[in-house]
Amino acid sequence: MKIAILSRNSKLYSTARLVEAAEARGHEVRVLDVLRCYMNITSHNPSIHYRGEDLTGFDAVIPRIGASVTFYGTAVLRQFEMMNVFPLNESVAISRSRDKLRSIQLLARKGIGLPVTGFANNPDDIEDLISQVGGAPLVIKLLEGTQGIGVVLAETHNAAESVIQAFMGLKANIMVQEFIKEAEGSDIRCFVVGDKVVAAMRRQSAAGEFRSNLHRGGTASLVRLTPEERSTAVRAAKIMGLNVCGVDMLRSNHGPVIMEVNSSPGLRGIEQTSGKDIADLIIQFIEKRIETLATVKDKSSFHPSRTRTRGKG
Repeated sequence: MKIAILSRNSKLYSTARLVEAAEARGHEVRVLDVLRCYMNITSHNPSIHYRGEDLTGFDAVIPRIGASVTFYGTAVLRQFEMMNVFPLNESVAISRSRDKLRSIQLLARKGIGLPVTGFANNPDDIEDLISQVGGAPLVIKLLEGTQGIGVVLAETHNAAESVIQAFMGLKANIMVQEFIKEAEGSDIRCFVVGDKVVAAMRRQSAAGEFRSNLHRGGTASLVRLTPEERSTAVRAAKIMGLNVCGVDMLRSNHGPVIMEVNSSPGLRGIEQTSGKDIADLIIQFIEKRIETLATVKDKSSFHPSRTRTRGKG
């Protein structure tokens, strides 16, 4: 196969591992800076160009699109889809998962466990908003934030009011969530490939920090998932429409609650913690899906009536 990887930096751990895994399985791989791709959008012959070159012949595309370039990155990915290139994750699924409020609403509609979440626009509603999520302490999140940026723990009612007022004054979109105290500063990252969790790790926040992101000083360790946690992670991935994703959840007193579904999860932490070759599992998934699509296409193009011999008489 010929595989394109949309990534701003070919030296990033996740990108380099995917290249290594694909080449080890005999595939041709090309890393493309998504911001240097440009498109000719036509009805009959859509094309993508890269530094003056017409990109053709790709069988699959792996999007590693950063949150800051979601709009342009998903536009490029849609163009690949128009050219019948198989996307590891579809553009619409990535856009869906990147919209924190929309993703929470979609998960809630399907009955997935979530922290109580509030959303408002008018400062006059702050008091009621805080009350609806159970009061302080509570978590305030910027909808555009990533990797723990723009996430604030307000430990008192007055602090919560002040932070929400400040964000609203800046016209920033935020949501307010209950603080799951029993999680004790840890969360679980479930790595989903296809229809199963292939690896999981428990991330523990550093002392004095409630965010468990590894690049913020958090530590990772192996964790044994319950059947409910596994099924919740897989269901969340399916609701988002993602073939590969990281599902972040907390262990609460009323079961697992989903914090986020990440459409471009990093491979370093999960591979080093689990000891599993996640990149290879991703490439294997692409191989199987391409094979299945080819089989379906062959069957749909076969018409028995065209080969049937007409009887005499």
